[in-house]
Amino acid sequence: MEVLSRADEILLLAILRLKDNAYGVSIVKEVEQRTGKKLKLGGLWVSLDILTKRKLVEKQLGDPTPKRGGRSKIYYSLTPAGLTALERVNEFNRSLWKGIGEIIKDSKA
Repeated sequence: MEVLSRADEILLLAILRLKDNAYGVSIVKEVEQRTGKKLKLGGLWVSLDILTKRKLVEKQLGDPTPKRGGRSKIYYSLTPAGLTALERVNEFNRSLWKGIGEIIKDSKA
């Protein structure tokens, strides 16, 4: 079973949400919007390369930007293994949290 860290989970969820628009800057913005935490692009590239090597994401080179000398964006998408890993972490989290709502409610009473 593929074990995901919380950081891996957050990146995979951001890529999944962004669909065909998942590239460096858009991923950073999505993560910051959802978590309130700032990411640095340098650290993001390292994490994305690791996820790629683990075959959880794949990357594809896009067309160059229209401005003169524009660079191509690298787009990321989840692989079937990445989707499965997210499904498993979701099931794991649900299992961990099962019944906790009642315990918290009882503790506040």
